[in-house]
Parts: sequence; C-alpha cells; structure tokens
Amino acid sequence: MWNLDGAHMRLARPTRDIDAAVRFWVDGLGMTLQGRKLEDGAPYEELAFVGWPEAAWHLEIVKDAVVSPNPTEEDLLVLYLAGPIDEALIGRIKAAGGAAVEARNPYWNEHGVTVEDPDGYRLVLSTRDWS
Repeated sequence: MWNLDGAHMRLARPTRDIDAAVRFWVDGLGMTLQGRKLEDGAPYEELAFVGWPEAAWHLEIVKDAVVSPNPTEEDLLVLYLAGPIDEALIGRIKAAGGAAVEARNPYWNEHGVTVEDPDGYRLVLSTRDWS
C-alpha cells in the first residue's frame, strides 16, 4: 500500500473568467495564489493554483474556452473549518464575487454556510471538523 504521509490532492475546476475565480478564492477566502500560467495558445489555456500553504490540497482553476462550467447544486467542495463562520468572511466572499445561497441539503444550512463562486460552483464552509 502507499505511504500517504506526504500525500497532496489537487482539485481542478473549469472557469469562464479566471480573474473572477482567482479573486473569489484569494480575496474572498484568503487563499494564496500559488502559481499562474498565462494563456499561450496551448489546448488548456490559462491556469491558476490557489490554496492555503498549510493545507494538503490545492485548487487548480482552468480557463477553458471549450468547456463551459455547468455546475449543479450537488457540485460541492466542503471545507471543514471546525468553528463558527465569521460574518466578515462572508462579506469578503460577497465583495469578491461570491453569493451566499441556501444549501440543497438542510444539513449544510445547520452546520455551515454555502456560497457560490462566480461560475456557480458551491462551496460549503462547515463549522464541523473532519474526524
């Protein structure tokens, strides 16, 4: 079996507007822009990598002129933050192009806040911890 002590996960999502997506994740959620590849005519155009330096994962945002995002209410990324969600954070998310929404599953309304990014993907900021 694998040694997963140093395992890292990359999650990838397409976007119509990479600048808006980066603004949402960096300015809204306080993540770090870990890298960016500008459009150069390659099949997979512009890329950006965002995340928290201490996390064992990062998000790859792919500007893709061919594939337009078509998220559903169940396309969720859940961040278990183990504490209350600060209203100032929600304000920053809204100012960065996000929107607070009601979750499809009432569990997430009870245990967190659900927001949509500029492409309509949903992010749950859970008050619970992962244990």
